[in-house]
Amino acid sequence: MSTSWGKVAGWYDDLLKEDDTYQAKVILPNLERLVAVKPGETVLDLACGQGFFSRALAATGAKVIGVDISKELIVKAQETKTTNNANPVVYFVAPSHDLSMIKSGSITMVIMVLALQNIEKMKETLEECARVLSPKGKLYIILNHPAFRIPKRSSWGFDEAANIQYRRIDGYLSEAKISIDMHPGLKASGVRGETTISFHRPLQVYFKHLSKAGFSVARLEEWDSHKKSEKGKRSDTEDNARKEIPLFLCLEAIKY
Repeated sequence: MSTSWGKVAGWYDDLLKEDDTYQAKVILPNLERLVAVKPGETVLDLACGQGFFSRALAATGAKVIGVDISKELIVKAQETKTTNNANPVVYFVAPSHDLSMIKSGSITMVIMVLALQNIEKMKETLEECARVLSPKGKLYIILNHPAFRIPKRSSWGFDEAANIQYRRIDGYLSEAKISIDMHPGLKASGVRGETTISFHRPLQVYFKHLSKAGFSVARLEEWDSHKKSEKGKRSDTEDNARKEIPLFLCLEAIKY
């Protein structure tokens, strides 16, 4: 089964045009704080989707290249202008493990946002990231937190006696290849949606492959949800659980 999100390109593009998304409220401000892109630097947005983060970084004056395996998402990306029209993003349709269109050592930093968890050829992808990066270049990987957000093996629970919402984890160390709904909201309405493949990997697997590809992990951050529950008897404990159990993991790795 394909890992591309091309079949839901229209829905995904519409979703990211909304104001109250995790991409806009959590990931982008944290990513901009970390990368601190300077004008003239060259950034690769790998598995860029419809270009949400590519455009944001291009607006800072950076030269941005966006690559995604989905032709449909790249078309959406190309249809949307950057806020800095004098500095357009250059897009390519290609799998993450084949960046032959990019010269070795020509990239200042690579970002991969909510993507590596959906990429089967992780080893080859990280090796390509190392190849295109300049010495001491940085790779930023943002994931659904692999310790707490494990497809079909993690869920929320509520302890009535203690009045505590908790996160249940039914498996972590074993790697898994899992079919997931790309548009879970459709399932709730009784409509069968498109599916894709996600890959669960424990943290030690990410660190091992980064090291073998020539990276040293310099920073790890965990980001929580910005959302709040509607007022009710469980709202306080639900909000506390969101703050205590992170939604996203960010790794900063440096090419050595």
